[in-house]
Amino acid sequence: MDFFDQFLLFVISLVANLFSALAGGGAGLLQLPALLFLGLPFGVALATHKVASVFLGLGATARHMKSSTLDWKFSAFILAMGLPGVVLGASIILQVDDRVSQGLLGLLTLGLGLYSWFKPGLGQITEAANRDLRGYLLGGLVLFVIGGLNGSLTSGTGLFVTLWLVRWFGLDYKSAVAYTLVLVGIFWNGSGALTLGILGEIEWSWLPALILGSLIGGYLGAHFAIVKGNKLVKRAFEIVTILVGVSLMLKAMS
Repeated sequence: MDFFDQFLLFVISLVANLFSALAGGGAGLLQLPALLFLGLPFGVALATHKVASVFLGLGATARHMKSSTLDWKFSAFILAMGLPGVVLGASIILQVDDRVSQGLLGLLTLGLGLYSWFKPGLGQITEAANRDLRGYLLGGLVLFVIGGLNGSLTSGTGLFVTLWLVRWFGLDYKSAVAYTLVLVGIFWNGSGALTLGILGEIEWSWLPALILGSLIGGYLGAHFAIVKGNKLVKRAFEIVTILVGVSLMLKAMS
């Protein structure tokens, strides 16, 4: 890979991860197709993308830790429910054809964006909900399923976590994005990258540009989310989910 290709990767990674950190997911909308376009096989591109996504989480975390206070017991719950699903999903994705599942995921992701769009007050303030045993059990089951999608598919699953934390547990958008970027960005994606790296292959020579773009984009996106507040984050979430949904459906039909 020459200098121009590395620079192109950096720019794509910077833009994709900036919007992902602002919206709470969706970096794969631009980053993964770019890796495929530049010649990587799907399995290698997915594993390489997962590694780079960890640094999105690190860049965003560096900014969120300055002004956000995460509930670490709630964070441990999200990790405990989601990580087994991530490992399971990453273990099977290299053996299956994901065209149908990507089409269905795209349709669901598009629906999430439209749902949020037509709910103007959604996620604008924190109203804790479903914090009893039943709420945690059902909420945890859904997080496990989303973890499986995160490990096995390419785009949009962080967006699922963001909206689920808003809709089910009553977080505002800015807080939900912080949880998603720290926990999904670092730990879920890290587990998926490790599993795919063991079972498949990572293109290490492409990572410097991707990592740099992920770190800077993640930090800047988190900064804009914190400074501008819930209205901007909500609108960014809706735009990215709609774009990711349409992109996945078009990819599934191609």
